[in-house]
Amino acid sequence: MIAELIKIARQPRWYVEGQVPDTIDGRFRMLATVTALTMVRLDQLGPEGEAISARLTERFVELMETEHREMGLGDPTLGKRIRQLVGALGKRVGLWRGVSEGPGEWNSATAESVYSGDHPLRGVAFTAGALKDFWSRLGLLTLDQIENGGLQ
Repeated sequence: MIAELIKIARQPRWYVEGQVPDTIDGRFRMLATVTALTMVRLDQLGPEGEAISARLTERFVELMETEHREMGLGDPTLGKRIRQLVGALGKRVGLWRGVSEGPGEWNSATAESVYSGDHPLRGVAFTAGALKDFWSRLGLLTLDQIENGGLQ
């Protein structure tokens, strides 16, 4: 499932139409956002979904550790950095849970989740719409479909 989320997060439309910065931070923010939305949906599907969401978190941690080691981040600082990244994912899960459960504001949540500092209004509008579409598609999928690669 994480491989499919990576493919989604790396789609050029986020970085072209959405004007998400095509940087390590921008790509992380995009991956963490689509992962968080997926985790919120999984959590809505009961105990089985929650278990899959926990495994997705573990896989996310493994991915971050691997990528940061490849970038040359060493053991003394790796643990702290990974905790920060997992915290950032958790923050996004909370943000998107709030948006999904009520009349949440997709544009402001998108600006907070995907962009840092100043953000392009047209880019935010595009990305918010595309994330809302992703969320709608997630809502149509069964637990098995999500777990077995039906995200795209």
